[in-house]
Amino acid sequence: MITLGVVLMLLGLVLGIPILWTVGIILLVVGLVLMLLGRTGRQVGGRAHYW
Repeated sequence: MITLGVVLMLLGLVLGIPILWTVGIILLVVGLVLMLLGRTGRQVGGRAHYW
Protein backbone atom coordinates (compact mmCIF):
# COMPACT_ATOMS: atom_id res chain seq x y z
CA MET A 1 0.00 0.00 0.00
CA ILE A 2 2.89 2.32 0.73
CA THR A 3 4.48 1.59 -2.63
CA LEU A 4 1.20 2.14 -4.46
CA GLY A 5 0.76 5.46 -2.66
CA VAL A 6 4.21 6.65 -3.71
CA VAL A 7 3.66 5.55 -7.32
CA LEU A 8 0.32 7.36 -7.50
CA MET A 9 1.83 10.49 -5.99
CA LEU A 10 4.61 10.48 -8.59
CA LEU A 11 2.17 9.87 -11.44
CA GLY A 12 -0.06 12.66 -10.21
CA LEU A 13 2.89 15.02 -10.04
CA VAL A 14 4.28 14.10 -13.47
CA LEU A 15 0.95 13.96 -15.30
CA GLY A 16 -0.57 16.93 -13.49
CA ILE A 17 -3.61 15.01 -12.23
CA PRO A 18 -4.45 16.24 -8.72
CA ILE A 19 -6.78 13.34 -7.84
CA LEU A 20 -3.88 10.87 -8.23
CA TRP A 21 -1.78 13.01 -5.91
CA THR A 22 -4.57 13.05 -3.31
CA VAL A 23 -5.25 9.31 -3.49
CA GLY A 24 -1.51 8.64 -3.30
CA ILE A 25 -1.18 10.67 -0.11
CA ILE A 26 -4.15 8.89 1.46
CA LEU A 27 -2.77 5.44 0.60
CA LEU A 28 0.67 6.38 1.86
CA VAL A 29 -0.66 7.60 5.22
CA VAL A 30 -2.91 4.56 5.70
CA GLY A 31 -0.07 2.22 4.80
CA LEU A 32 2.29 3.90 7.25
CA VAL A 33 -0.29 3.77 10.05
CA LEU A 34 -0.94 0.06 9.45
CA MET A 35 2.79 -0.62 9.34
CA LEU A 36 3.36 1.19 12.63
CA LEU A 37 0.49 -0.64 14.30
CA GLY A 38 1.81 -3.96 13.08
CA ARG A 39 5.33 -3.24 14.28
CA THR A 40 4.15 -2.33 17.78
CA GLY A 41 2.57 -5.76 18.15
CA ARG A 42 -1.04 -4.64 17.92
CA GLN A 43 -3.46 -6.69 15.89
CA VAL A 44 -4.76 -4.96 12.76
CA GLY A 45 -8.20 -6.11 11.65
CA GLY A 46 -7.96 -9.28 13.74
CA ARG A 47 -4.58 -10.24 12.27
CA ALA A 48 -1.36 -10.30 14.20
CA HIS A 49 0.64 -9.34 11.08
CA TYR A 50 -0.11 -6.96 8.24
CA TRP A 51 1.11 -8.45 4.94
